[in-house]
Amino acid sequence: MTDESPQYRVAHIRRALAEDPRTAEMGVRVNVRGDHVHLSGEVATEQRRTELEQVLAEVAPDVSVNNDVRVADTREPARREELR
Repeated sequence: MTDESPQYRVAHIRRALAEDPRTAEMGVRVNVRGDHVHLSGEVATEQRRTELEQVLAEVAPDVSVNNDVRVADTREPARREELR
């Protein structure tokens, strides 16, 4: 990335992740420290998680990425929940 401020980098990355049709993610948190980007949050699929890194590599190829984005568990519950 260039010598832009960390706030600008975060905004630039968030916008890219939200506008790219592969990701279209608004809920992923982005934290920038120097040339290091940390992603966190939750997405629906493993493919979406991988695509976040791909989009980031295209818009900011000179940063290292720590992708802590989790894949949501969308399976049916193993047993019924009892309400008391």
